[in-house]
Amino acid sequence: MLRIGIDAMGGDFAPDAVVKGVVQAIPELDTESRVVLFGDCERIKQLLAAEGYEGDRVDIVPTTEVITMEDHPAKAYQAKSDSSIRVGFRYLKERKIDGFASAGSTGAMMVGVTFAVGSIDKVIRPAISAAVANATGGYTLLLDVGLNVDCKPDVLYQYGVMGSVYARALWGMAHLRVGLLNIGEERSKGNLATKAAHEMMENSERFNFVGNVEGRDFFTGKKADVIVCDGFMGNVLLKAAESLRYIAKARKIDDDFLDRLNYEIMGGTPVLGINNVVIIGHGNSTVYALKNMVLQVEKNIKSGYVKDLKKAFATFE
Repeated sequence: MLRIGIDAMGGDFAPDAVVKGVVQAIPELDTESRVVLFGDCERIKQLLAAEGYEGDRVDIVPTTEVITMEDHPAKAYQAKSDSSIRVGFRYLKERKIDGFASAGSTGAMMVGVTFAVGSIDKVIRPAISAAVANATGGYTLLLDVGLNVDCKPDVLYQYGVMGSVYARALWGMAHLRVGLLNIGEERSKGNLATKAAHEMMENSERFNFVGNVEGRDFFTGKKADVIVCDGFMGNVLLKAAESLRYIAKARKIDDDFLDRLNYEIMGGTPVLGINNVVIIGHGNSTVYALKNMVLQVEKNIKSGYVKDLKKAFATFE
C-alpha cells in the first residue's frame, strides 16, 4: 500500500481546494494508493461530504494548528507542534506515509525537510527542481530554482548528478544530456563558480555533460534535458517562463506550447537530495494544481528515485 501525505491546510484556498483536488485525483491513482490528509478533521469531513465522496481511500489525521505565510518559518515550525506541516513531517519520519506535499509555507516545508527528513549522505546541499515544457513536446528539468541562491562548483556538479538520476527515474530516458547554464557556450565563459563547475562536469563519468547552455537553449529542448544553475538564476528563469503563459492568455493567444507552461500541470516541485519524497506546491494552487500535486507525489514515490540517488551518492568520496 502506498500512502500519500497531503497538507490539507496549505495554500491560499485551503482546505476547500485541497480536498476537492484530492477527490478529483483519487480515480487516477493506483487502486492500492491512499491519501492521508493532515488538518481540521471536521472541516475535511464536511468538504468530502459536500463533494459526494463516499470512498474509503482517504485517511484524516486531525491537527489543530496552521503555519501561515505570515509566520516565521523556523519559529512557527517549533512553536506549532500540532500544525498540519509539522505533523505531516512526523508521519513521514516515522514512515507512516511514503511522501508528503504542501502548498503552504515553503520556508516551513524546508525547515521540516531539515529536521525530519535530512539530506542523503554526502549531498552538500539539496535542490528544488522544476520540469518546464520545451518545444519538442517534452520537458526540461531545471535545478536549482530557488533553494540555494549562491552555489559553489561542487554543489553545481552534484546538481548534475541529482538531475540526471531524477529525470532518468521519472522519464525513463537512457541518454540524458546535462548542461550548465551560462552566458556563452565556450568553456571559458562565466564566473569563477561556473568555470570551475564546467571543469568538474566535463571530466565526470556520472552523467552525460554537453557543456554550457545559454538562456536561448532553455525552451528548445534540443541541447539539454537537464539544466544546472544556482537558485538565483533558476528562479528568475522559471518565473520568466511562467509569465509567458500569463501574457499569452492576456493577449488571447492560443498555443499548445505556451499552455504547457502552466505550473498547474506539474502541481509542485520536488526537493532533491533528501531521504524521502517531498513536494512543494504554489501558494496560490488551484483545485487542478492540487489534484496534480497528489498525482505527482504518487509518481515520485513509485519512480524510486530516492533509492537511486542514495545509490549514486554512496560512491562519492
